[in-house]
Amino acid sequence: MPRQHELPATPENIAWGYIDAARPAVLRVASGDTVRLASWAAAREADLPPDRSLVQAGHLEALHRCPPGPTSHMITGPVHVEGAEPGDVLQIDILEVTPIDRWGWTAIKPLLGTLSDEFDNLSIIHPLIDLEGGTARLPWGRDLPLDPFFGVVTVAPPPHWGRCSSMQPRKFGGNLDNKELRAGSTLYLPVFNEGALFSAGDGHGMQGDGEVCVTALETGLSGSFRLTVRKDLDYAYPFAETASHLISMGLHAELDEAARIAVREMIAHIRRRTSLSREEAYMLCSLAADLRVTQTVDGEKGCHMMLAKAHL
Repeated sequence: MPRQHELPATPENIAWGYIDAARPAVLRVASGDTVRLASWAAAREADLPPDRSLVQAGHLEALHRCPPGPTSHMITGPVHVEGAEPGDVLQIDILEVTPIDRWGWTAIKPLLGTLSDEFDNLSIIHPLIDLEGGTARLPWGRDLPLDPFFGVVTVAPPPHWGRCSSMQPRKFGGNLDNKELRAGSTLYLPVFNEGALFSAGDGHGMQGDGEVCVTALETGLSGSFRLTVRKDLDYAYPFAETASHLISMGLHAELDEAARIAVREMIAHIRRRTSLSREEAYMLCSLAADLRVTQTVDGEKGCHMMLAKAHL
């Protein structure tokens, strides 16, 4: 029978700012098992709120004990999934995503963001989170509804790539920053290592498509993921779905090319599910699918295309 496992955000379970196939697994599970894990906000000391009493002791311990990496993402894992082999696909059912902190942060940082030439001074806010009400209060008095998701959901990269920064999303997943990957969605990632080596982190309380100033509402999250090895799929690129939509993804340093990849991937997924020709699938994308900018700030930019399954 499938089991549920707990993976706390303790220093030994955290990779700070990197994803690496050489990092040993901190947990081994069977295909079909569920992992509930926690992840602290992607924050260095300077990003914490002035009221340090808001910061949980476990987060402070991680800041003091984890070797800092190239980015601030605190990523929990990796998890070895029995039976996963290179060439397989890991099906990641995102069952639950819950904020665990009463604060978050959003910042403009020099040399980063979509308008980096126009906004080059550090500016940071620390919205307070109402966990019971499901909202965050901005400093100017507006409450926004929470819509939490993990920015980083990943398997390990190909071993010969070595240690990868967690900033750039790539074909193994990573910093996808796709707000559609909320509870109830399913993400599919190609596997490049024995055991797949699944990890998640970079909790977001909310984010707009684009994530234009380089940060979402960065905060701590808890989440439950069902991990299933799929040997019947041949996906070579991240792909997701919800009960209602197919979601293809494109990642590239050039936004135009990211868009092309997302469209090309959606055409392929339509053809897997229908008898439509390539030309017909392309026209269906133009008629009924929505092409969106996922993020423009992570080095590898992202586009995703959403198609309602009812249109197939």
